[in-house]
Parts: sequence; C-alpha cells; structure tokens
Amino acid sequence: MRHFEDSVYNLIVETSTNLPGDVRRAVAKGRAMEDRATRSGLALTTIAQNIGMAELQVSPICQDTGMPTFIIHTPVGINQIEMKKDIHNAIIRATKNGKLRPNSVDSLTGENSGDNLGAGTPVIHFEQWEEEAVDVRLILKGGGCENKNIQYSLPAELEGLGKAGRDLDGIRKCILHAVYQAQGQGCSAGFLGVGIGGDRTTGYELAKKQLFRKVEDINPIQDLGKLEEYIMENANKLGIGTMGFGGEVTLLGCKIGVMNRLPASFFVSVAYNCWAFRRQGVLIDPVSGSIQEWLYESGTGISVEADGGSAATAVPEPVAVAAGAGASGAVSGDAAISATEATGGAAAKPGEAAAEPSREIRLTTPISEEDIRSLRVGDVVILSGEMHTGRDALHKYLMDHESPVDLNGAVIYHCGPVMLKDEEGWHVKAAGPTTSIREEPYQGDIMRKFGIRAVIGKGGMGPKTLKALQEHGGVYLNAIGGAAQYYAECIKQVDGVDFMEFGIPEAMWHLQVDGFAAIVTMDAHGNSLHADVEKDSAAKLAQFREQVFK
Repeated sequence: MRHFEDSVYNLIVETSTNLPGDVRRAVAKGRAMEDRATRSGLALTTIAQNIGMAELQVSPICQDTGMPTFIIHTPVGINQIEMKKDIHNAIIRATKNGKLRPNSVDSLTGENSGDNLGAGTPVIHFEQWEEEAVDVRLILKGGGCENKNIQYSLPAELEGLGKAGRDLDGIRKCILHAVYQAQGQGCSAGFLGVGIGGDRTTGYELAKKQLFRKVEDINPIQDLGKLEEYIMENANKLGIGTMGFGGEVTLLGCKIGVMNRLPASFFVSVAYNCWAFRRQGVLIDPVSGSIQEWLYESGTGISVEADGGSAATAVPEPVAVAAGAGASGAVSGDAAISATEATGGAAAKPGEAAAEPSREIRLTTPISEEDIRSLRVGDVVILSGEMHTGRDALHKYLMDHESPVDLNGAVIYHCGPVMLKDEEGWHVKAAGPTTSIREEPYQGDIMRKFGIRAVIGKGGMGPKTLKALQEHGGVYLNAIGGAAQYYAECIKQVDGVDFMEFGIPEAMWHLQVDGFAAIVTMDAHGNSLHADVEKDSAAKLAQFREQVFK
C-alpha cells in the first residue's frame, strides 16, 4: 500500500482542521437555542468563527490536538506492522507541519518527545473484518475534555440525585451527574459517549467508540434511543451553558452503547468530548493505499451560523461588542449599553454574578492594581501588550525559582500553543486556552510572589485562587476554549521563549498581542461566575432526583 502514509497524513490534516458536517449542524442548532446577547451566546459566536477560520487557514481548530486514536479494520492478510510504521511517519509529518501539537510526554521524566511518538502514543486499535477495504477512523480528543471523563460503579450515591441503582434510571442519573460535574470545563457545549457494562477498561473503550457514531443517527436499541433523547432534552435544563457561563446549551450530543458485564460489577463510563469534536474516517484501497471514500460528511460549505451565514466568516473584531472604550478603559454610554447586551447584562439572572452592567474595558500591559480592582465579573477585557504563557511545568518551577522576565503587572495565559519555526523565527499557529483548575495549587502564591495581575484560561479556578485575587488585586479572565485560530489572530509577534526543555506546550512563550478579548469571571471583590453557575446548576440537578426513567 504505497500511498497509505499519504492517506493517513491527509486524514490527520482533515480531522485537525475541518469539523465534519454533522458536528457543524449540531453547533448551529445549539446557536439557535442560545440568546446571542449573553455570554454563552458570545462564546458560541466565537466558536462558529473559529471553525471557519481553521478551515480557511488549514490550521488546527484547537491547539490541543489531543491523543491521536485510530480504530482500524483490515482484511485478513494485510500487514499491520507496516501499516503502523506508515502511521507513525504520518504523525511525524503532521507534527512537523503544525497540524498536530507535540503531545507525547514521558510520564516519569516529563520530557516531550517532540514528534507525538512514544510508549503508547499514538493509540492504534487493529481489528480484522471480512470486508475488502481498509477502514481507518481517527479521533483527536484533547486533554481538557479527557480530564472530565468519569466512571460510575453502581449502585452509587450521587450528589443531588441520591441513590443510583443498577437499572436504566440509575444510568440516567449517572449521565446527568456527568454533565453536572464537568461544569463547562472540557469546553462545553460538548458531546457524550456512554458505555454501559464491561469492566473498567472495556467500559471506557465502549464509551469512546460511541463518539464515532454520527450525531444524527438513531440508536438501534429502543430503550437506549429513548434515554439519549431524554438526556439531550434535560441536560440542557441544568443551566451550565457554553464554557460554563450559564445558559441554554450545555450538551450537543449523547450516544450510549451497552455490553455484558460481570455479576459483581456494573460500570457506567462516560467519555466527554468538547465542542471541537474532531473525528473523521476513510475507506482505503488495500492494494494502493489510496483513499476511496470519506466516511463522515465534509464540513466544507456547511454553515455553523444559526441564521444560515457562511461557515467561513471573515476574521472579526476580537469580541462582538461595540468599540468605543479608550486606552484608559473608560466606556462611553453607548458602548456600555452594547457591551451589556453582548455579555448578558446585569447579574440578576441565575448564574450571573456581576452586580453592575457589563462593560468593555481596554487595557495595556503591564496593568496596575487600580485598573484590576475596577473590574467586575462580566466585564469584557480587551488586552494589548505582552503576555506570557504558562502551564503545569512553569507553575511548578516558579514556586521555587525566579522568573526569567519581570512579571510585575503581567498577564499569564494558560496556553500550550502550536508553534512553527522558520528563518524569520517562531510563529503561532494555534493558541486557545487550556483548563485552568490544574494550576489551583500554585496560582495564588505565584501571583503574590511576582505581582501578576491577570490570569487567562478556561473553566475557572477554585477558592484558593479567588482569595488571592481579592487580597492581592487580580482577576481571572475566561477565554473561549478551543478557539485556537480566533486567539492566534490576536498574537502579532513572538518576543521570545524560555524553558524549551519543558517542551513546546509547556514552555514560557512571550507574546505581543493586540485586541485579545476575554471575560472577567473571577474578580478582585470575591465574585466568581463559576461558583455561582455551579450553585445554580446543583439546585436544578436536584429536580431530577425523583424522576424515574423506565
């Protein structure tokens, strides 16, 4: 199969850069359900724009290109050893060309292989079948949504829902709880794959295999089809919303499979996938290795606009709010009204924490404590100047060492970008936020130690960080998870990099940005949108406690 490597490379590029048609329609349906004049509506608009930008630029939809996972069916007699070599070569090419981020890390040393190869990576499952063609399917599932996977062992006592037994009603409660516990982390609005039965390992495998089903298919098992419909109807009543901002759209798809189990075990395994639902497949000629057919509808030409607009929209302003805030951050009356409409207004609604109308504030780094303390939850902050990326390795390092650059008044961006280098230097190919809660043990201490004033990430942070923001004078800014092209557009220059020994995703990149927009979701006054949405969704979850699904 002399063309097999090229076919796999093309499959990787398509999967990373172009969402399939069924996923785009699910996003468009979600946008139609959400009021665009809310934070969740703004997030979905950004998501739609990012999908179009990734397709046009043939660049990763999200900077976290995940763990490449292949499920391959081959006719009897095909040399799977040679196929695996070709897959590895295609992975190396895709990484070198910026279609995949180097994501394979040694679990003991922390060293990044740099080419996405290593023990256990990529994941390749081979199965034989009696068909003539080779069926190759690929899913790129990022770490943020992978971290929100969850497995239940029934019977169990579930927060807000009480006892979940070994029946369909217990399964119902597990799935609702899985949506609740994610709280928008892992980049909601998302998709669920659910596996009932098996053991701990095969249960998760079954759950992930459900993600290869088409969004619009119908479950052949009638009871599971009804349960999928029930979950889609009721999970969105929890009010968690896109990115956990509160709202009408938390879930875009749910697929459930079942297998036999041991008498003593009853597992319900849930694989959570972000809105950037990157999976694709091809049928390949077993002689030439060329692609015969794409197995999922191409997204090209399919609108993600709820109103039927183009999927490949022109690059927009950083946020869909009125311009007019000056360099000082002052907002005119008209601009304030527009910003309020675009971000949900005052905080009287459930999950809305801001006590004042939302505003658009423009700030340039370094930022003063006075400017930070003037911000409130719900404000849209548009940043210019230098910011610095920092993830797990950097935060751990800074606890016991000095920073290579002055961080007084600085902004730290929880981001592991996709980077390419040429004769002119480094270029950012994708740069969306990573999940922030991993830095909770470090963040507050590091902000105090170095004088950092703002942190950008996704999904919010916990009480330790919130306390530090209040005492030190800092804010947490929530960027839109997965919008890697949208934010890369705001990065105008790479000033330098430190700690390349940590690997490209974990290195400390120094970036010049202009018009980088994010929403204040934790402020210096003790307010947290994330805590408010979690409290509100917990109350809504309890209403499903006494329902019975048969």
